[in-house]
Amino acid sequence: MGASLERRETTQVRVGAVCIGGGAPVSVQTMTNTDTCDVEATLAQIRSAVGAGADIVRVAVPDAQAAAALREIVPAAGVPVVADIHFDHRLAIAAAEAGAHKLRINPGNIGDDARLRAVVETAAEQGIPIRIGVNSGSLEKDLLSKYGHPTAEALAESAVRNVERVRGMSFEDLVVSIKAPDVATTMAANRAFAERSDIPLHLGITEAGIGRAAVVYSAVGIGALLAEGIGDTIRVSLTGGVVEEVLVGREILLSLGLAAGPRLISCPTCARCKVDLPALAGEVEESLAGIDEPLVVAVMGCEVNGPGEAREADVGLAAGAGRVALFRKGEIVRTVEASAALEALRELIAEAAATFAER
Repeated sequence: MGASLERRETTQVRVGAVCIGGGAPVSVQTMTNTDTCDVEATLAQIRSAVGAGADIVRVAVPDAQAAAALREIVPAAGVPVVADIHFDHRLAIAAAEAGAHKLRINPGNIGDDARLRAVVETAAEQGIPIRIGVNSGSLEKDLLSKYGHPTAEALAESAVRNVERVRGMSFEDLVVSIKAPDVATTMAANRAFAERSDIPLHLGITEAGIGRAAVVYSAVGIGALLAEGIGDTIRVSLTGGVVEEVLVGREILLSLGLAAGPRLISCPTCARCKVDLPALAGEVEESLAGIDEPLVVAVMGCEVNGPGEAREADVGLAAGAGRVALFRKGEIVRTVEASAALEALRELIAEAAATFAER
Protein backbone atom coordinates (compact mmCIF):
# COMPACT_ATOMS: atom_id res chain seq x y z
CA MET A 1 0.00 0.00 0.00
CA GLY A 2 1.25 3.47 -0.86
CA ALA A 3 1.15 6.53 1.33
CA SER A 4 -2.35 7.83 2.02
CA LEU A 5 -3.28 11.15 0.47
CA GLU A 6 -4.04 14.15 2.66
CA ARG A 7 -7.41 15.38 1.49
CA ARG A 8 -8.83 18.88 1.60
CA GLU A 9 -11.14 19.47 4.56
CA THR A 10 -14.71 20.20 3.51
CA THR A 11 -18.21 20.30 4.83
CA GLN A 12 -20.28 17.17 4.26
CA VAL A 13 -23.57 16.61 2.48
CA ARG A 14 -25.66 13.47 2.27
CA VAL A 15 -27.09 12.25 -1.02
CA GLY A 16 -29.43 9.46 -0.04
CA ALA A 17 -27.21 7.00 1.81
CA VAL A 18 -23.98 8.38 0.31
CA CYS A 19 -21.96 11.10 2.02
CA ILE A 20 -19.92 13.58 -0.02
CA GLY A 21 -17.05 15.48 1.58
CA GLY A 22 -16.14 15.74 5.22
CA GLY A 23 -13.72 12.81 4.99
CA ALA A 24 -16.17 10.43 3.30
CA PRO A 25 -14.74 8.15 0.60
CA VAL A 26 -14.60 9.68 -2.87
CA SER A 27 -17.70 8.51 -4.71
CA VAL A 28 -18.07 7.63 -8.39
CA GLN A 29 -20.95 8.98 -10.42
CA THR A 30 -22.31 8.54 -13.92
CA MET A 31 -25.28 9.83 -15.90
CA THR A 32 -27.84 7.85 -17.83
CA ASN A 33 -28.32 8.49 -21.54
CA THR A 34 -31.72 6.83 -21.88
CA ASP A 35 -35.00 8.71 -22.25
CA THR A 36 -35.83 9.32 -18.58
CA CYS A 37 -39.51 8.83 -19.40
CA ASP A 38 -38.66 5.25 -20.37
CA VAL A 39 -38.59 3.99 -16.81
CA GLU A 40 -37.57 0.41 -17.54
CA ALA A 41 -34.71 1.38 -19.87
CA THR A 42 -33.46 3.97 -17.41
CA LEU A 43 -33.60 1.54 -14.50
CA ALA A 44 -31.79 -1.11 -16.56
CA GLN A 45 -28.98 1.34 -17.27
CA ILE A 46 -28.83 2.44 -13.65
CA ARG A 47 -28.51 -1.20 -12.55
CA SER A 48 -25.70 -1.76 -15.03
CA ALA A 49 -23.90 1.27 -13.65
CA VAL A 50 -24.38 0.10 -10.08
CA GLY A 51 -23.08 -3.34 -11.03
CA ALA A 52 -19.93 -1.66 -12.32
CA GLY A 53 -19.49 0.22 -9.04
CA ALA A 54 -21.43 3.49 -9.38
CA ASP A 55 -22.26 5.16 -6.06
CA ILE A 56 -24.58 7.84 -7.45
CA VAL A 57 -26.42 8.14 -10.77
CA ARG A 58 -27.67 11.34 -12.41
CA VAL A 59 -30.60 11.53 -14.83
CA ALA A 60 -31.67 14.34 -17.13
CA VAL A 61 -35.00 16.02 -16.42
CA PRO A 62 -35.84 17.98 -19.59
CA ASP A 63 -39.62 18.08 -19.13
CA ALA A 64 -42.49 17.47 -16.75
CA GLN A 65 -42.91 13.86 -17.91
CA ALA A 66 -39.29 13.10 -16.99
CA ALA A 67 -39.78 14.68 -13.57
CA ALA A 68 -42.87 12.55 -13.00
CA ALA A 69 -40.95 9.41 -14.02
CA LEU A 70 -38.66 9.92 -11.03
CA ARG A 71 -41.49 8.76 -8.79
CA GLU A 72 -40.98 5.28 -10.24
CA ILE A 73 -37.25 5.45 -10.89
CA VAL A 74 -36.00 6.65 -7.51
CA PRO A 75 -37.54 3.91 -5.31
CA ALA A 76 -36.36 1.16 -7.66
CA ALA A 77 -32.88 2.46 -8.46
CA GLY A 78 -31.06 1.02 -5.46
CA VAL A 79 -28.68 4.00 -5.53
CA PRO A 80 -29.05 7.76 -4.95
CA VAL A 81 -30.53 9.52 -7.98
CA VAL A 82 -29.63 13.10 -8.92
CA ALA A 83 -31.93 15.19 -11.11
CA ASP A 84 -30.15 17.29 -13.73
CA ILE A 85 -32.06 20.51 -14.44
CA HIS A 86 -31.49 23.37 -16.85
CA PHE A 87 -33.47 26.60 -17.34
CA ASP A 88 -36.88 25.65 -15.92
CA HIS A 89 -37.06 26.09 -12.15
CA ARG A 90 -40.41 24.30 -12.11
CA LEU A 91 -38.73 21.08 -13.21
CA ALA A 92 -36.29 21.30 -10.30
CA ILE A 93 -39.19 21.69 -7.89
CA ALA A 94 -41.07 18.79 -9.47
CA ALA A 95 -37.97 16.56 -9.39
CA ALA A 96 -37.36 17.30 -5.72
CA GLU A 97 -40.98 16.56 -4.89
CA ALA A 98 -40.77 13.34 -6.91
CA GLY A 99 -38.03 12.03 -4.62
CA ALA A 100 -34.71 13.01 -6.24
CA HIS A 101 -31.86 12.71 -3.76
CA LYS A 102 -30.07 15.79 -5.08
CA LEU A 103 -30.62 18.57 -7.63
CA ARG A 104 -27.96 19.63 -10.13
CA ILE A 105 -28.61 23.18 -11.33
CA ASN A 106 -26.78 26.15 -12.78
CA PRO A 107 -28.25 29.13 -10.89
CA GLY A 108 -27.31 31.38 -13.80
CA ASN A 109 -29.76 29.68 -16.15
CA ILE A 110 -32.44 28.90 -13.59
CA GLY A 111 -33.54 32.53 -13.59
CA ASP A 112 -34.04 35.40 -11.20
CA ASP A 113 -33.87 35.26 -7.42
CA ALA A 114 -37.57 34.48 -7.04
CA ARG A 115 -37.26 31.35 -9.18
CA LEU A 116 -34.00 30.27 -7.58
CA ARG A 117 -35.43 30.82 -4.11
CA ALA A 118 -38.39 28.59 -4.95
CA VAL A 119 -35.97 25.80 -5.89
CA VAL A 120 -33.84 26.33 -2.80
CA GLU A 121 -36.86 26.35 -0.48
CA THR A 122 -38.16 23.11 -2.01
CA ALA A 123 -34.75 21.44 -1.61
CA ALA A 124 -34.71 22.53 2.04
CA GLU A 125 -38.21 21.18 2.59
CA GLN A 126 -37.25 17.85 1.02
CA GLY A 127 -33.95 17.70 2.91
CA ILE A 128 -31.81 17.26 -0.20
CA PRO A 129 -28.61 19.02 -1.32
CA ILE A 130 -28.00 21.06 -4.45
CA ARG A 131 -25.03 20.78 -6.78
CA ILE A 132 -24.12 24.08 -8.33
CA GLY A 133 -22.70 23.30 -11.75
CA VAL A 134 -20.45 25.79 -13.51
CA ASN A 135 -19.38 24.96 -17.07
CA SER A 136 -17.21 26.87 -19.52
CA GLY A 137 -20.03 26.75 -22.06
CA SER A 138 -22.56 28.54 -19.83
CA LEU A 139 -20.51 31.25 -18.15
CA GLU A 140 -22.32 34.47 -17.26
CA LYS A 141 -22.08 37.23 -19.89
CA ASP A 142 -20.54 39.78 -17.55
CA LEU A 143 -17.74 37.35 -16.64
CA LEU A 144 -17.11 36.60 -20.31
CA SER A 145 -16.85 40.33 -20.92
CA LYS A 146 -14.55 40.79 -17.93
CA TYR A 147 -12.14 37.94 -18.72
CA GLY A 148 -12.55 37.69 -22.51
CA HIS A 149 -13.21 33.94 -22.49
CA PRO A 150 -13.89 31.15 -19.94
CA THR A 151 -10.63 31.34 -18.01
CA ALA A 152 -10.00 29.38 -14.85
CA GLU A 153 -10.39 32.53 -12.77
CA ALA A 154 -13.68 33.35 -14.49
CA LEU A 155 -15.03 29.87 -13.75
CA ALA A 156 -13.92 30.02 -10.11
CA GLU A 157 -15.46 33.47 -9.71
CA SER A 158 -18.74 32.21 -11.18
CA ALA A 159 -18.77 29.34 -8.69
CA VAL A 160 -18.07 31.63 -5.73
CA ARG A 161 -20.75 34.06 -6.89
CA ASN A 162 -23.38 31.35 -7.27
CA VAL A 163 -22.53 29.83 -3.90
CA GLU A 164 -22.94 33.22 -2.23
CA ARG A 165 -26.24 33.71 -4.03
CA VAL A 166 -27.66 30.42 -2.74
CA ARG A 167 -26.19 30.83 0.73
CA GLY A 168 -27.88 34.21 0.86
CA MET A 169 -31.13 32.26 0.77
CA SER A 170 -30.15 30.43 3.98
CA PHE A 171 -29.15 27.19 2.25
CA GLU A 172 -25.83 25.50 3.02
CA ASP A 173 -26.26 21.92 1.76
CA LEU A 174 -24.13 22.40 -1.35
CA VAL A 175 -21.73 20.65 -3.72
CA VAL A 176 -19.93 22.51 -6.51
CA SER A 177 -18.66 21.33 -9.89
CA ILE A 178 -16.46 23.42 -12.18
CA LYS A 179 -15.82 21.83 -15.55
CA ALA A 180 -14.33 22.64 -18.95
CA PRO A 181 -13.17 20.49 -21.87
CA ASP A 182 -9.66 21.81 -21.32
CA VAL A 183 -7.81 19.86 -18.64
CA ALA A 184 -5.50 22.65 -17.46
CA THR A 185 -8.37 25.15 -17.21
CA THR A 186 -10.49 22.71 -15.21
CA MET A 187 -7.65 21.96 -12.82
CA ALA A 188 -6.75 25.62 -12.27
CA ALA A 189 -10.39 26.60 -11.72
CA ASN A 190 -10.93 23.88 -9.12
CA ARG A 191 -7.72 24.80 -7.33
CA ALA A 192 -8.78 28.45 -7.23
CA PHE A 193 -12.19 27.59 -5.82
CA ALA A 194 -10.73 25.16 -3.29
CA GLU A 195 -8.58 27.96 -1.88
CA ARG A 196 -11.68 30.08 -1.23
CA SER A 197 -14.23 27.58 0.00
CA ASP A 198 -14.75 24.42 2.04
CA ILE A 199 -17.67 23.20 -0.07
CA PRO A 200 -17.23 19.66 -1.47
CA LEU A 201 -16.17 19.47 -5.11
CA HIS A 202 -17.46 17.18 -7.84
CA LEU A 203 -14.70 16.62 -10.42
CA GLY A 204 -14.84 15.92 -14.13
CA ILE A 205 -13.64 16.99 -17.55
CA THR A 206 -16.76 17.95 -19.46
CA GLU A 207 -17.21 16.82 -23.05
CA ALA A 208 -14.03 14.73 -22.80
CA GLY A 209 -14.89 12.89 -26.01
CA ILE A 210 -14.60 9.23 -26.91
CA GLY A 211 -12.16 6.38 -26.56
CA ARG A 212 -8.56 6.56 -25.45
CA ALA A 213 -8.23 10.36 -25.55
CA ALA A 214 -11.29 10.88 -23.33
CA VAL A 215 -10.00 8.37 -20.80
CA VAL A 216 -6.56 9.98 -20.71
CA TYR A 217 -7.86 13.55 -20.40
CA SER A 218 -10.24 12.53 -17.62
CA ALA A 219 -7.65 10.49 -15.76
CA VAL A 220 -5.09 13.27 -15.89
CA GLY A 221 -7.47 16.07 -14.88
CA ILE A 222 -9.36 14.19 -12.20
CA GLY A 223 -6.37 12.19 -10.97
CA ALA A 224 -4.06 15.18 -10.59
CA LEU A 225 -6.60 17.07 -8.50
CA LEU A 226 -7.34 14.03 -6.35
CA ALA A 227 -3.61 13.56 -5.81
CA GLU A 228 -3.53 17.12 -4.44
CA GLY A 229 -6.36 16.27 -2.04
CA ILE A 230 -9.00 18.13 -4.04
CA GLY A 231 -12.23 16.37 -4.95
CA ASP A 232 -14.96 14.48 -3.13
CA THR A 233 -16.93 12.83 -5.91
CA ILE A 234 -16.11 12.26 -9.60
CA ARG A 235 -17.61 11.56 -12.99
CA VAL A 236 -15.62 10.44 -16.02
CA SER A 237 -17.56 11.84 -18.99
CA LEU A 238 -17.34 9.50 -21.98
CA THR A 239 -19.57 9.77 -25.03
CA GLY A 240 -21.95 6.82 -24.86
CA GLY A 241 -20.23 4.70 -22.22
CA VAL A 242 -22.09 4.68 -18.91
CA VAL A 243 -20.55 1.47 -17.55
CA GLU A 244 -17.14 2.41 -18.93
CA GLU A 245 -17.39 5.77 -17.15
CA VAL A 246 -17.81 3.98 -13.84
CA LEU A 247 -15.04 1.46 -14.48
CA VAL A 248 -12.56 4.19 -15.43
CA GLY A 249 -13.59 6.25 -12.41
CA ARG A 250 -13.01 3.29 -10.12
CA GLU A 251 -9.58 2.69 -11.66
CA ILE A 252 -8.63 6.33 -11.04
CA LEU A 253 -9.51 5.95 -7.37
CA LEU A 254 -7.71 2.62 -7.11
CA SER A 255 -4.57 4.09 -8.67
CA LEU A 256 -4.39 6.67 -5.87
CA GLY A 257 -5.35 4.35 -3.03
CA LEU A 258 -8.71 6.14 -2.64
CA ALA A 259 -10.73 2.95 -3.13
CA ALA A 260 -10.21 -0.66 -2.16
CA GLY A 261 -10.16 -3.51 -4.63
CA PRO A 262 -7.85 -5.83 -6.51
CA ARG A 263 -5.19 -4.60 -8.89
CA LEU A 264 -3.49 -6.48 -11.68
CA ILE A 265 0.05 -5.53 -12.60
CA SER A 266 1.77 -7.00 -15.64
CA CYS A 267 4.95 -6.33 -17.55
CA PRO A 268 4.99 -4.80 -21.06
CA THR A 269 6.87 -7.89 -22.34
CA CYS A 270 10.14 -8.12 -24.26
CA ALA A 271 12.07 -10.71 -26.29
CA ARG A 272 12.44 -12.90 -23.18
CA CYS A 273 8.68 -13.47 -23.03
CA LYS A 274 7.74 -16.89 -24.40
CA VAL A 275 4.00 -16.89 -23.67
CA ASP A 276 0.95 -14.95 -24.86
CA LEU A 277 1.08 -12.66 -21.87
CA PRO A 278 -1.74 -10.28 -22.93
CA ALA A 279 -4.14 -13.23 -23.20
CA LEU A 280 -2.97 -14.70 -19.89
CA ALA A 281 -3.21 -11.35 -18.12
CA GLY A 282 -6.71 -10.89 -19.50
CA GLU A 283 -7.82 -14.22 -18.07
CA VAL A 284 -6.29 -13.38 -14.71
CA GLU A 285 -8.08 -10.04 -14.72
CA GLU A 286 -11.38 -11.81 -15.28
CA SER A 287 -10.57 -14.00 -12.27
CA LEU A 288 -10.46 -10.88 -10.09
CA ALA A 289 -14.08 -9.95 -10.83
CA GLY A 290 -16.17 -9.99 -7.69
CA ILE A 291 -13.17 -9.68 -5.33
CA ASP A 292 -13.34 -6.62 -3.07
CA GLU A 293 -10.12 -7.14 -1.13
CA PRO A 294 -7.12 -4.93 -2.06
CA LEU A 295 -5.12 -7.75 -3.61
CA VAL A 296 -2.20 -7.00 -5.89
CA VAL A 297 -1.73 -9.76 -8.48
CA ALA A 298 1.26 -9.82 -10.84
CA VAL A 299 1.53 -11.45 -14.24
CA MET A 300 5.11 -11.24 -15.46
CA GLY A 301 6.55 -12.40 -18.76
CA CYS A 302 9.80 -14.04 -17.67
CA GLU A 303 11.51 -15.66 -14.70
CA VAL A 304 14.62 -13.51 -14.92
CA ASN A 305 13.33 -10.65 -12.82
CA GLY A 306 9.57 -11.19 -12.61
CA PRO A 307 9.33 -12.04 -8.89
CA GLY A 308 11.86 -9.34 -8.04
CA GLU A 309 10.13 -6.55 -9.91
CA ALA A 310 6.77 -7.64 -8.51
CA ARG A 311 7.92 -8.48 -5.00
CA GLU A 312 5.29 -6.21 -3.46
CA ALA A 313 2.49 -8.16 -5.14
CA ASP A 314 0.48 -10.44 -2.88
CA VAL A 315 0.65 -13.25 -5.44
CA GLY A 316 1.78 -13.63 -9.00
CA LEU A 317 3.39 -15.66 -11.70
CA ALA A 318 6.46 -15.37 -13.90
CA ALA A 319 6.31 -17.29 -17.15
CA GLY A 320 9.30 -19.13 -18.59
CA ALA A 321 9.70 -21.47 -21.56
CA GLY A 322 7.07 -24.11 -20.82
CA ARG A 323 7.25 -23.60 -17.04
CA VAL A 324 5.73 -20.91 -14.83
CA ALA A 325 6.93 -19.82 -11.39
CA LEU A 326 4.26 -18.91 -8.86
CA PHE A 327 5.24 -16.51 -6.12
CA ARG A 328 3.90 -14.86 -3.01
CA LYS A 329 5.43 -11.54 -1.90
CA GLY A 330 8.38 -12.13 -4.20
CA GLU A 331 9.11 -15.63 -2.89
CA ILE A 332 8.65 -18.51 -5.33
CA VAL A 333 6.31 -21.10 -3.84
CA ARG A 334 6.27 -23.60 -6.73
CA THR A 335 6.59 -24.04 -10.46
CA VAL A 336 4.04 -25.63 -12.77
CA GLU A 337 3.59 -26.43 -16.43
CA ALA A 338 2.42 -23.42 -18.45
CA SER A 339 -0.88 -25.16 -19.16
CA ALA A 340 -1.61 -25.32 -15.42
CA ALA A 341 -0.50 -21.77 -14.57
CA LEU A 342 -3.86 -20.03 -14.70
CA GLU A 343 -5.62 -22.48 -12.41
CA ALA A 344 -2.67 -22.52 -10.00
CA LEU A 345 -2.67 -18.73 -9.79
CA ARG A 346 -6.41 -18.70 -9.22
CA GLU A 347 -5.85 -20.93 -6.21
CA LEU A 348 -3.27 -18.50 -4.81
CA ILE A 349 -5.64 -15.60 -5.43
CA ALA A 350 -8.43 -17.37 -3.55
CA GLU A 351 -6.13 -18.11 -0.62
CA ALA A 352 -4.87 -14.52 -0.49
CA ALA A 353 -8.43 -13.14 -0.70
CA ALA A 354 -9.53 -15.38 2.14
CA THR A 355 -6.61 -14.17 4.26
CA PHE A 356 -7.59 -10.54 3.65
CA ALA A 357 -11.20 -11.28 4.51
CA GLU A 358 -10.17 -12.76 7.89
CA ARG A 359 -8.27 -9.65 8.93
